[in-house]
Amino acid sequence: MSQGLLDSQNGAHASKAGARAAAGFSRRSFLKFGVTVGAAAGGGLLLGFSMPAASQDQKAGKSVIGGDGVETPQSGVFAPNAFIQIDTAGKVTLVVPKVEMGQGVYTSIPMLIAEELEVPLDTITIDHAPPNEKLFMDPLLGGQLTGGSTSIRYAWEPMRKAGATARTILISAAAQQWQVDPASCHAEAGQVIHEASKRSIGYGQLVTAAAGLPAPQNVKLKDPKDFKLIGTAVKRLDSPEKVDGTAMFGLDVRVPDMVYAAIANCPVFGGTLASVDDTNAKKIPGVRQVIKIDNAVAVIGDHTWAAKRGVQALVIKWNDGAGANLSMKQIVDDLANASQRDGAVARKDGDVGNAFSNAKTRVDAVYQQPFLAHATMEPINCTVHVRPDGCDVWLGSQVPTRVVDAAAAVTGLPADKIVVHNHLIGGGFGRRLEFDMVTQAVKVAKQVSTPVKVVWTREEDIQHDMYRPYYYDKISAGLDANGKPVAWQHRIVGSSILARFAPPAFKNGIDPDAVEVASDLPYDLPNQLIDYVRQEPRTVPTAFWRGVGPTRGTFVVESFIDELAAQAKVDPVKYRQDLLGKTPRALNVLNVATQAANWGSAVPKGQGRGVSVMHAFGSFFAIVVDVAVEQGEVAVKHVTCAVDCGMVVNPNTVEAQVQGGIIFGITAALYSEITIKDGRVEQNNFTDYRMLRIDQTPPIDVHIVKSGEAPGGIGEPGTAALAPALTNAIYAATGKRLRQLPVGSQLQTV
Repeated sequence: MSQGLLDSQNGAHASKAGARAAAGFSRRSFLKFGVTVGAAAGGGLLLGFSMPAASQDQKAGKSVIGGDGVETPQSGVFAPNAFIQIDTAGKVTLVVPKVEMGQGVYTSIPMLIAEELEVPLDTITIDHAPPNEKLFMDPLLGGQLTGGSTSIRYAWEPMRKAGATARTILISAAAQQWQVDPASCHAEAGQVIHEASKRSIGYGQLVTAAAGLPAPQNVKLKDPKDFKLIGTAVKRLDSPEKVDGTAMFGLDVRVPDMVYAAIANCPVFGGTLASVDDTNAKKIPGVRQVIKIDNAVAVIGDHTWAAKRGVQALVIKWNDGAGANLSMKQIVDDLANASQRDGAVARKDGDVGNAFSNAKTRVDAVYQQPFLAHATMEPINCTVHVRPDGCDVWLGSQVPTRVVDAAAAVTGLPADKIVVHNHLIGGGFGRRLEFDMVTQAVKVAKQVSTPVKVVWTREEDIQHDMYRPYYYDKISAGLDANGKPVAWQHRIVGSSILARFAPPAFKNGIDPDAVEVASDLPYDLPNQLIDYVRQEPRTVPTAFWRGVGPTRGTFVVESFIDELAAQAKVDPVKYRQDLLGKTPRALNVLNVATQAANWGSAVPKGQGRGVSVMHAFGSFFAIVVDVAVEQGEVAVKHVTCAVDCGMVVNPNTVEAQVQGGIIFGITAALYSEITIKDGRVEQNNFTDYRMLRIDQTPPIDVHIVKSGEAPGGIGEPGTAALAPALTNAIYAATGKRLRQLPVGSQLQTV
């Protein structure tokens, strides 16, 4: 895999926070910053740093972390989001409210601290943040969440300021001890050094004195030209423990006296349990008990194998309910009918109606994208111990505070009696933004006297997921005599995840996530009308999936731009270049990617090359895909990507995330589809919910464009930008325009 650092052109394009902005948070408020200093329990320096959050208590300044690490009232100070603790041995502990699920934040965020604090990276220890919405609010997301490709965007300035503040205090403490001017001292490798006298002292020897000093205001951050660590390729700090097996994921949890539960969920969405005959299940060695809950049956065993065999021996009758006859035809018909209605307007520029009337040519299209499962490497699991006086929950979650709420709701215990032990996550992709597995596991655990680990099989995982919504898009453009778009109308029809997940963000009929990208195009289009029609898929539960809105929107927009280029008989890269004059960062990544991919050179017969451009998550992407098509099967031969994600913390992380996102996107575009028949999901395992295999994975060249802009997100853009470049390449190879995914179900006649 190759990687380049390239100079970007001047200019910037303002990013929009989409759903985050709808929740009432802006980049301006995000960058406000406050600091508190105190003594850590057991000795040492405790530094809290804060950003504004949505709660009234925070706005009123009612909460702050005191020196002993507990909340104490202090007017005018925001509740801190995270803490640096330096002990008397010089060890730095960073409590981070972001969960590591493969994206590398447990390396990148410490790099921000280490850079400004002037400590070796390997001296920083990471602790999971406990659930506390007031203390660990991510203003870009409106909660204590890990998702939306916000971790580095969220941490970039506050973490650096925290490190710089701690460094400044430690230098002041040393200067006081030596009775010298702090300006004559500097920090290096966990020490304060007085160059004139050649004296030095380690941080650990200073923390007690430093804890009593006032926090400095407006500390100066390093100029990027002086960075020693940020921007360098650093090996992942969590790799050794993942290699040697000591890393703890939710699935690895073992606690004393633990038993195991296997689950049979009602196969029909919205159905309930009617009856169960557990006679044969109870005869299986190792089976302890059979537990009934509203829509599932759990078998408790001494080990997983006993519990699984017990489930297989059950004779269950279900009440299928209203969803018993639900089919894909009904769902798609509902969407098609809804597309005939006017939607809530997400964007309106110019006079679209008049522009269409005066257009030389009109192009209309309908695009469809299927339900998708998450199919994470680590299947759904949750370990719970319910007692009269408390409840412990062990899992990997992207939303720890919602885990507390779910457990409290089922047990009736107050939130302060719920303890969440959050662990590394073996793939989230939005699935672990949900807490349905917690609610179910706690219901089971209430009927078990010891801790119980509930693990779903892969079949249960795929058939009882919460799915990326099925989307139905109607899009039209009017072209002038030169083939340039003068009118643009786009109607998005589908489920609103935000209306359920974060109701305040769903305003005036608009789901900001559903219209993201579509309502903020990088292209210069003078007359636009983008609207949204909410149409829920009856009983099918929907949820976030890697890149959700931008993934959906980019496929439609970039596929349609290619259609317009073909209509105008203009090279698709040239067509885009002519429309990107007002978005130089987007134009630059397009130029970098196409030059690196040798766009315009001849390709072998049966092969094609396609392109897409995207601005989302604060980053700019361009992807070129080369494919070969033979007898309805697509082989992706090569992928070239250029990314401008602003200032890069760790190039290794950027490259890995882009590559992983592209592979995820190829899998989804080629194979992934959840279909419903008689109210049931038809797919059940990787045999019929295919994954891209290693021998099918193409070379992926990632070119990182050098930029002085603030960091953008990187975890989801690769997935979001991939599909249209792939289908555009298929069009170049076959002449067949694909407006529906997955590709495999559409190419059988080629």
